[in-house]
Amino acid sequence: MIRLEQRLTMLKELRSLRNIGQDYGALIALVALIIFNIIFTRQFNSWISITDLLVHVTPTLILGVGMTLVIATGGIDISVGSIMGLTGILTYLIFSGKLFGIQNIVLGTAVAMPIALVVATLIGAFNGLLVTRFKVQPIVATLITLITIRGVAEVTVNGFQFAFLSAPIVSWLSGNLFGFLPRQVILMAVIVAIFAWLMRATAFSRYLLAAGGNQSAARLAGVPVNRILIIVYAISGLLAGIAGLAYIAFDSAANPVTDGLGKELDAIAAVAVGGTRLTGGHATIMGTVVGAIFIQLIRQTLVALNVPNDIASIIIGMLIVLAVFLQRQRKA
Repeated sequence: MIRLEQRLTMLKELRSLRNIGQDYGALIALVALIIFNIIFTRQFNSWISITDLLVHVTPTLILGVGMTLVIATGGIDISVGSIMGLTGILTYLIFSGKLFGIQNIVLGTAVAMPIALVVATLIGAFNGLLVTRFKVQPIVATLITLITIRGVAEVTVNGFQFAFLSAPIVSWLSGNLFGFLPRQVILMAVIVAIFAWLMRATAFSRYLLAAGGNQSAARLAGVPVNRILIIVYAISGLLAGIAGLAYIAFDSAANPVTDGLGKELDAIAAVAVGGTRLTGGHATIMGTVVGAIFIQLIRQTLVALNVPNDIASIIIGMLIVLAVFLQRQRKA
């Protein structure tokens, strides 16, 4: 009898440990990786290294926030990288005076940024219309947009890269506040805070998660599923545009071929590693934050250890597989 009770106690403890691993595995892994870098990586705990990590993760994390909402509805958006590329090219064409003939570069930049973001939002809304009105599978709908938008960006400027070292957008977004806090990091933190609050304290989050859990049941309960999906994809497009602006500000150039290329995969990886279920009905913005920082820190750690980039990609791929496996275990 005593042995049976002991076995039951051990089984409960093992289940408890497994639940902790499933719920906080990414955070535990991130803390372990930080400790590893503090011990073995030179100057890792300096302010410059920390801000460099956060600046590099900014575009991925901004995309990841939008991707979290889309995946929570049971969908996926693989067009965000192409939207980033188009945003950069459109911004350049407007502030340089090539599109609307605005000669003042400051005024051109002030006009270019909102127009580029509106276009990005409309592209996202178009994805939502394809999914809701025309019943196209999300991955197919956003694949269509991915190919089309990337093609438009390349054709518009014949595939050329444009540098703008003196453009106001560079000084506005790549500078520091108070001399030490990067504006891009502030922008990222504000976006995370807004959507973390949105998913925690509003009816919109309940509608979104209901639509992702079971669309038929949500419709019967009076949830405007189609409207929610269109809004979510529009938000994803908007955040892709913001990520595109942050990316070109950091790079001081717009390249229609490489800007945003593969970033959609990094965003999906951050969401998966962070704990949002890929089947929908669940979302964790802070989990995505942990996932994005963890993936970026792995890249930087492997670079510091002189590990080739292709090996780093394999390791990140294995992490995604592990994250999906843990999600299936949690569901079971």
